[in-house]
Amino acid sequence: MRETLQARSALGRIILMLALVAGAVALDQVIKWLVETRLPFHEMVPVIPMLALYRTWNEGIAFSLLRDMPDTWLLALTAVVIVFVSYLWWRNPPGRPIAHFGFALIISGALGNLIDRAVYGHVVDYILFHTETWSFAVFNLADSFISVGAAMIVLDELIVAIKDRKSRN
Repeated sequence: MRETLQARSALGRIILMLALVAGAVALDQVIKWLVETRLPFHEMVPVIPMLALYRTWNEGIAFSLLRDMPDTWLLALTAVVIVFVSYLWWRNPPGRPIAHFGFALIISGALGNLIDRAVYGHVVDYILFHTETWSFAVFNLADSFISVGAAMIVLDELIVAIKDRKSRN
């Protein structure tokens, strides 16, 4: 009986994770398709002060690092990261929804960028924060998923550490 409940619980975790990842990747890919088909290349389109749309291509990984590396290596590296983060998610205790959502976001972002690289040979970037004298690297929703997901995992670890400290006192 207990094994059946554990198996059902594990299946539920997997289904929820797959649903979150599928939804996030679908959103990322739809937006990138719209950007590729509707937004001019290397032309700033102001949205609000300090935020613009700016379609460009990233041929490397974060901040164009490793852009001289062959695509097959970048695809393999991304796949390894996805497998590793999936392993970390699976090993994380079930009662930690903040961390689980963070892992789902990281996997979603990595998959979204992996799809770009496999389909286009580059990653589609389009979000630009800027002022008149400064601009941040152009990025995309998948990159945001990765950053927010990592922050959620750190937040979860801090919450657990605080709870542990309070329970010892």
